[in-house]
Amino acid sequence: MRLFAISDLHLGHRINRAALAEIGPHPDDWLILAGDVGETFAHLRLALGHLAPRFARVIWVPGNHELWARAAGDAPPLRGVARYAHLVSICREHDVLTPEDPFPLWPGPGPLRVIAPLFLLYDYSFRPDSVTAEAAVRGASEDGVVGTDEILLDPEPFASRTAWCHARVREAEARLAALPADARAVLVNHWPLRRDLAHTPRIPRFSVWCGTRLTEDWHQRYRADLVVSGHLHMRHTRWRDDVRFEEVSLGYPRQWNRHRPVESYLRLLL
Repeated sequence: MRLFAISDLHLGHRINRAALAEIGPHPDDWLILAGDVGETFAHLRLALGHLAPRFARVIWVPGNHELWARAAGDAPPLRGVARYAHLVSICREHDVLTPEDPFPLWPGPGPLRVIAPLFLLYDYSFRPDSVTAEAAVRGASEDGVVGTDEILLDPEPFASRTAWCHARVREAEARLAALPADARAVLVNHWPLRRDLAHTPRIPRFSVWCGTRLTEDWHQRYRADLVVSGHLHMRHTRWRDDVRFEEVSLGYPRQWNRHRPVESYLRLLL
């Protein structure tokens, strides 16, 4: 029994859809899908329809792309919380766990571990202390970096994406604080939990759309063995305070080697 993870499948791209079809059976293994499967409900159904029957358990968290509402996109034309709720309902059709379900216990060997799928968003706080959120977004735009979320990710009924983020953080804190005192955690979120791990050298100003400082110490506070994220399209393993942080993106077609089997991009966690 093994635990794998991958994120940022971006099934809007034909090449990535073809790669998805190459993932074979893993009847004894679990798979984490850490967000950005695609931009439409059809993309999510395609991914889960292929992967859920091939793994013993699939766990999904949303990324920003799943939350986009396009003018000519899905029916029903849902936004914000209602859109997220519909994504959760699609997962339940395929018996896939989400941040709205009880945290599952990892049944493999080792200490008691709880896998905690999270949906936390971002609050523009991955920026210098001397710069306001508004100035950070404006400065990014002046440098030619425009977060598509500003146009397509509607936080309805929340007043802002920041307000939605903070509500999600409070809810997750309460659930994580209730974990058994002897349990270790595997924290899963699309966006990085730490600002120092949201470094994107080619587009440094993009960091404001990458997470919240409210989670910087969660790997210690909630006794994490592993922290899993995507979003950056920069696969890596990092260690902080003896905790392993895994960025598990596949990415856009130009960002992965199509001469390698796509299964080699499934990151082995446990």
